[in-house]
Amino acid sequence: MTKLNELSPREGSTKGRMRVGRGPGSGKGKTGGRGVKGQKSRTGVAINGFEGGQMPLHMRMPKRGFNVPGAKQFAEVNLWRIEQAIAAGKLDAKKAIDAAALVAAGVVRREMDGVRLLGKGELKSKLDITVYSASASAKAAVEKAGGKITTLRPEASAEA
Repeated sequence: MTKLNELSPREGSTKGRMRVGRGPGSGKGKTGGRGVKGQKSRTGVAINGFEGGQMPLHMRMPKRGFNVPGAKQFAEVNLWRIEQAIAAGKLDAKKAIDAAALVAAGVVRREMDGVRLLGKGELKSKLDITVYSASASAKAAVEKAGGKITTLRPEASAEA
């Protein structure tokens, strides 16, 4: 029976490590496979985007835009997508629809900071829906179909 300290891999199943920079006879001597002298032959070199002291392209290009630090991320859903889920029997138009119901039906993947209802598509069902906010066209379409829309978005205070 073989002992644990006598175990070794099968003959020919492993390959020895390449010893780099150990003379011309090794086939990987002198430059050690790096092929160049100078900075690129050394270890720890990160010169992507470096242009020899000239201002790099990514710094010469004009900067545009601004990211609001505390911006909310919304799960956007169109009316046609809700109508499609109702037709497929995943949503019940007679019950109140909220973000949790939309996630359970697979209409939106996750709630995020709230659900925003957009007005693309046609709505045939009468809905009682609660969302964070809705576009004007979405509100009009829901009310035209005889439904009711409740928005959870706090009203902007008039402190100007």
